[in-house]
Amino acid sequence: NDGTSRSPISSGQQMVATGAAEGAAAGCRARAALLGAYELGRTLGEGSFGKVKHARHRATGDHFAVKILDRGRVLSLRGADDQVRREIATLTMLAHPNVVRLHEVAASKTKIYMVLEFVNGGELFDRIAMRGKLSEREGRRLFQQLIDGVSYCHGKGVYHRDLKPENVLIDRKGNIKISDFGLCALPQHLGKDGLLHTTCGSPNYIAPERFCRTEVTTDHCRISGLVG
Repeated sequence: NDGTSRSPISSGQQMVATGAAEGAAAGCRARAALLGAYELGRTLGEGSFGKVKHARHRATGDHFAVKILDRGRVLSLRGADDQVRREIATLTMLAHPNVVRLHEVAASKTKIYMVLEFVNGGELFDRIAMRGKLSEREGRRLFQQLIDGVSYCHGKGVYHRDLKPENVLIDRKGNIKISDFGLCALPQHLGKDGLLHTTCGSPNYIAPERFCRTEVTTDHCRISGLVG
């Protein structure tokens, strides 16, 4: 005995340590498999937590957008981790032609990889800015698609809460894809009165009455977002 006091590791601690190691190994394998299946290309955009890259599936040749998030940055900002988890969980259960599809997710110790549908027509905001305005016919068609997508989401209990032209993408056929569900609300976020009590979204697109009160119905969120 060298006189050093040592605390024996309990079987529970060993199981936790082993489980953590196995989880990390599984995450590395999933990351390697994902990156091995795709050929990453140019950067499509950058945000606060990482960047989005174009990717081509090696086996099929199909094109995708891979969102690569820096876990350190995500964890450093209060609430950001919950937003990322919420977006992944939400996109996993949504399947609609006017909503961006999530195909795969993988993670390592430092990165989170989200393989998303590649929408190559840019933002609705850019299209409006470039043209100055949309024709009544095109505006009506896109608005109908937006209504269809939002109605589908509400039917699934998903309330976007940050609808704006910057979060509506256009595909190569000129159809819209609703994106960016990081601020969405789910049924468990409703209060006992059935209302939402958190003010969020982009100030330029929030209905004026939202600044006077914090409780709103999900229908009010939908209408103010669409009309705004």
